[in-house]
Amino acid sequence: MKILFIGDVVGAPGRKMIDMYLPKLKRKYQPLVTIVNGENAAHGRGITGKIVKGIFEAGAQAITLGNHAWDNKEIFEIIDTTPQLVRPANFPEGTPGSGSAILKMNQLEVGIINLQGRTFLPPLDCPFEKAEELIRDMRKRTPIIFVDFHAEATSEKQAMGWFLDGKVTAVVGTHTHVQTADQRILPEGTAYLTDVGMTGPYDGILGMDREAVIKKFVTSLPVRFEVSSGREQLSGVIIECDPATGKAKSIKTILINDDHPFFE
Repeated sequence: MKILFIGDVVGAPGRKMIDMYLPKLKRKYQPLVTIVNGENAAHGRGITGKIVKGIFEAGAQAITLGNHAWDNKEIFEIIDTTPQLVRPANFPEGTPGSGSAILKMNQLEVGIINLQGRTFLPPLDCPFEKAEELIRDMRKRTPIIFVDFHAEATSEKQAMGWFLDGKVTAVVGTHTHVQTADQRILPEGTAYLTDVGMTGPYDGILGMDREAVIKKFVTSLPVRFEVSSGREQLSGVIIECDPATGKAKSIKTILINDDHPFFE
């Protein structure tokens, strides 16, 4: 059984890559479940109902979010009625939406959990405690659990991977927009990757226009960040697991850009 996860979709360039390559990736890898992180899908910040619909129509079954979840006010119109749209679970009690979902796919149930880190990000409830709480209940229904840990610090992401080793199928990091090369199966059977990377502009800086970002670093003055134009990329990961135990068997990163062309 395979899970396909596509990393942070940034603006129109990211949506273009989803439309172009997600159907091809699904044909190539035949995943049972496809998940997309879409927290930057609307002009680089937030997400809209139209974009949610488009990502689902392209072939995703669930969309995870992150610290930009609320940047587009339209999300408040859809998140409580779209259970497959999963925001970080460790937001305070009473926050709209849900931090987890269970999808039924071909007689199998697959759990999805979204968490947000606290290092260099706004202080939320403890993601480690929230993970334990959600997993305790979720494992009563299924051993197949995918965790999108949206966090800044590499150390915090690694800590979550080891903390959940043997308790979930995979812990995959998002947020930093640069794909890491540390994919592995941890000793107790959990697939781990520090960051899956970004789907969107290839020649920007983390998806934003590079001249504005450079100006910010050089001058320390306020600048307006806009989604970069030009070439695009797609970043993802494919995870294979034993459906009976939920333990991962393999993890492979996916990177599509002009320097890494896609082959069906």
